[in-house]
Amino acid sequence: MALIKLPDGSVKEFADGVTVGQVAESIGRGLAKAAIVGKVDGKLVDLSHPLSGSHDLQIITDKNPEGLYVMRHSTAHVLAQALRRLYGPKFQYTIGPVIENGFFYDFEFPKGVSFSADDLPRVEKEMQKIVEENLPFQREDVEPATAKQILHSQEQRFKDEIIDGLVEKGEKTVSIYRQGDFTDLCIGPHVPSTGKIKAFKLQSVAGAYWRGDSNREQLTRVYGTAFFDKAELDKLTQMQEEAKKRDHRVLGPQLGLFTIDEQVGQGLVLWKPKGAIVRLELQKFISEHLGRQGYSQVFTPHIGRLDLYRTSGHYPYYRESQFPPLVDREFFEKLAKENCGCAELSNRMEKGEIDGYLLKPMNCPMHIRIFASEPRSYRGMPVRLAEFGTVYRWEKSGELGGMTRVRGFTQDDAHLFVTEEQLSAELMGCLELVKIVFNTLGMHDYRVRVGLRDPDSAKYVGETAQWDKAEKACTDAAASLGVPFTTEPGEAAFYGPKIDFVVKDVIGREWQLGTVQVDYQLPQRFDLSYTGADNKPHRPVMIHRAPFGSMERFIGVLIEHFAGAFPLWLAPEQVRVLTISEKFVDYAKEVDQALKAEGLRAEGDFGPDKVGAKIRDAALQKIPYMLIIGEQEAAARGVSVRPRGTADQNRMPLTEFIQRCRQELATRGATPAVPA
Repeated sequence: MALIKLPDGSVKEFADGVTVGQVAESIGRGLAKAAIVGKVDGKLVDLSHPLSGSHDLQIITDKNPEGLYVMRHSTAHVLAQALRRLYGPKFQYTIGPVIENGFFYDFEFPKGVSFSADDLPRVEKEMQKIVEENLPFQREDVEPATAKQILHSQEQRFKDEIIDGLVEKGEKTVSIYRQGDFTDLCIGPHVPSTGKIKAFKLQSVAGAYWRGDSNREQLTRVYGTAFFDKAELDKLTQMQEEAKKRDHRVLGPQLGLFTIDEQVGQGLVLWKPKGAIVRLELQKFISEHLGRQGYSQVFTPHIGRLDLYRTSGHYPYYRESQFPPLVDREFFEKLAKENCGCAELSNRMEKGEIDGYLLKPMNCPMHIRIFASEPRSYRGMPVRLAEFGTVYRWEKSGELGGMTRVRGFTQDDAHLFVTEEQLSAELMGCLELVKIVFNTLGMHDYRVRVGLRDPDSAKYVGETAQWDKAEKACTDAAASLGVPFTTEPGEAAFYGPKIDFVVKDVIGREWQLGTVQVDYQLPQRFDLSYTGADNKPHRPVMIHRAPFGSMERFIGVLIEHFAGAFPLWLAPEQVRVLTISEKFVDYAKEVDQALKAEGLRAEGDFGPDKVGAKIRDAALQKIPYMLIIGEQEAAARGVSVRPRGTADQNRMPLTEFIQRCRQELATRGATPAVPA
């Protein structure tokens, strides 16, 4: 007999071989109708999965996130089936995983076939036909050789490599799924039938490589999403449409904030004058708090000796994400004469036989050397060093994206060298700084992740006792914030645990921004010490912290968060003075000069264009305030204020407008001084 324990603690007895679906039916027809898959002893399985012996069972329904995950996976299979019907047996399907908010599937189309986003509606129609056919998903567990034969009959060649990989891992059987005329290699599980898929949409087309290897076959990746409820699909679609309007890759260049030039290089941001204003205002803002908290600002070079990063462990540990080392030209020529090949050069460099320089991937080793440059005493602890330091990472071209994924970026970086007794208080100071940043910018909806080590991984260095102390300090600090936090084993840096802040923007998207890390290891690797009260050497603990993370990424997120409509203190152009006609230019120039004398970033539009055109241009530039100057304003020595986003005008004396702007700037308020 099968003894099945349900989530309410009750145990039911069935004949051996009863399926998960039959158990659901025995509980109630409503549950059976809503059932998607089962969870047997913590593992998701099909409703057709047979049960024998004793098991814990949960029925996963269409109300459960895991049910949505499975349905999206099944929708990816329907996509592959639809494309095979449309493009014939030579069409190759590879892998199709579920991702956040949807899924993708990578394909190889027959030679001579072009496929683009324009073809997606046609594919959706074919998918809808398959959904209406209500085809059951049928699982078969077969020997690897049999699976190859079945897939060869479908003329699929990419699956062989996946099957061979499973065999190497010791798998004796593999699973395939059939739905009507379509068969795929898949671990499962799936929804009972294609009719369970209620609402789906194909979203975009992109390029990809087989197995993510640029030396392998070029594939076509199709992205899509699916929901059990069309209203949820519509909600996501609306959010994505809003995201397109806010896309910093479009808005940034339109507003004159930044540009990325192919002649300069992919992933390298050129800050234009307006973008530089936003960046400098943020740096000024954070610098005020650095001064209040007792930081000392430093500057370090853009390159450093390779040995520095060997000592820190960044090289070769993060070698794949760094630019290649720079080797002395004469030494390089000598190696060439010795016929030293690339493989041997790499091997000798990794062993430390060859020195060179590295484009700085991290600021911390240089801050460590500043700390080590003079004797330190407990009386001078903690030492807080801060820098807006530019670092360089080698990102693959396919992973680059505007300002949020780049190859050169500036971190609002700081490293604190503290005693163990100071660690807790200094961590709280770092978290206070992050909270100030988020609150000032109106980012009130955020959660916290604490990245811990994975005890079974060889990735992490150092003693267990030190890791335990560092992890406790991080979890205690996170708990003090009063916001939801999770602990995630395996997400720590190789040298210590970290606290990451994940911010939700105004349209509900999440961004990982600020980070704080506790590090016992680098002080040990660099043999750092300070003299304690006992007149003996002691090892400091390091805190790495960056409230913004990177200026590029942070400002890219801010552009999208505000849709380019920055609050007054950040706006590159704060006020634009517009004339109704040329008769009022003299007074308008007086207004413009008065604003500039107060330190406001003002510009005048005194040309012959109609005022409506001037207003439209200022609105497109998302300027917080327009001052309209006409006959009445000139006569009264006042202004008509048109706040951003409204057609209303508020007439007031110029002195009052300036005073209101002063108040708004003094508080860095997100609420306009002159309301819309």
